[in-house]
Amino acid sequence: MPGRTDIGPPDFKEMLPPVIRENYGKWLYHEIVQPGVMVHTSETGAKLWTVRQGSGRLLSTKRIREYMALADKYCDGYFRFTSRHNVEYLLGDESKLQPLLDDLKARNLPIGGIGHAMTSIVHTQGWVHCHTPATDASGPVKSVMDELFDYFGKKELPSRLRIALACCLNMCGAVHCSDIAILGMHRKPPRIDNEIVRNACEIPTVIASCPTFAIKPNPKEKSVSVNEERCMYCGNCYTMCPGLFIQDSEGDGISLWVGGKVSNSRKGPAFSKLLVPFLPNTPPRWPETVDIIKRVAEYWADNARKHERMGEFIERIGWEKFFEAVGVPFTGKHMDDYTTARETHRATTQFRW
Repeated sequence: MPGRTDIGPPDFKEMLPPVIRENYGKWLYHEIVQPGVMVHTSETGAKLWTVRQGSGRLLSTKRIREYMALADKYCDGYFRFTSRHNVEYLLGDESKLQPLLDDLKARNLPIGGIGHAMTSIVHTQGWVHCHTPATDASGPVKSVMDELFDYFGKKELPSRLRIALACCLNMCGAVHCSDIAILGMHRKPPRIDNEIVRNACEIPTVIASCPTFAIKPNPKEKSVSVNEERCMYCGNCYTMCPGLFIQDSEGDGISLWVGGKVSNSRKGPAFSKLLVPFLPNTPPRWPETVDIIKRVAEYWADNARKHERMGEFIERIGWEKFFEAVGVPFTGKHMDDYTTARETHRATTQFRW
């Protein structure tokens, strides 16, 4: 056996719980025994219990230590973070299952998010850390989750509900493929501070950062200029140079998208489609955004068929009926007029009501 090195990632099998490692490739089926609790059964008869607990995106070291202490006490130290910020405790000993559930409830840590349920909202960093956001992340997510929290562990939904938030078009979140997506939108071109640009930035790099070639040299000021008609407000230039300020308190806000998914079941993966072009930033609770998302989620929950994801439901009833039911007006902003969007144009004259 070669010696351990620090080159490349370690073998993931070294980090698996013993019950998973010993039964790797032998699992026969899994069952959801109660909200947030799942059991996998192996052909050897071994069982693995998974308890999923909701968690925030931004965690303190104190909170992480609390999770680790729970894992040490009940799971021999084995637990994991899912891609949507949940915590999963992995147990090979059924006798520890109920004590873990009781301990989580005593700490007011929510249990749920498995199967036909809403899981934690995946999101970016927002105003806490990121330098190009058009909206906050933690604020809207907390506000939305407060309204839809029962769908995490109490009320069963027709299918999975995945909600995501990205603070800007650079999309560090999963908004392109979520049932409901919250996307921060800049609406104004960057404001140029020539003094900062000429003294602190590499102008060729700034020009090359623009995906639409909207930035040109400005030799007179030893700076750059922006062609506003070509600017798509992505903020890439601000990433390269702090002299091109993209944030604007009135121009920045939120757009809402629906119908995306990663899953390949029944129908293939799908991109999210525009629902609301723009909503203002209204911290601390973002009531306009929360209201529309709640209407969309509840309408789908009350009317979709079993196993039917959001996008599949909308396609079945028709976008016209969906817009009317959730109270969102259809405007010219919903028209896909991108020059290479031929494949996404709706060319049919048929309407489904």
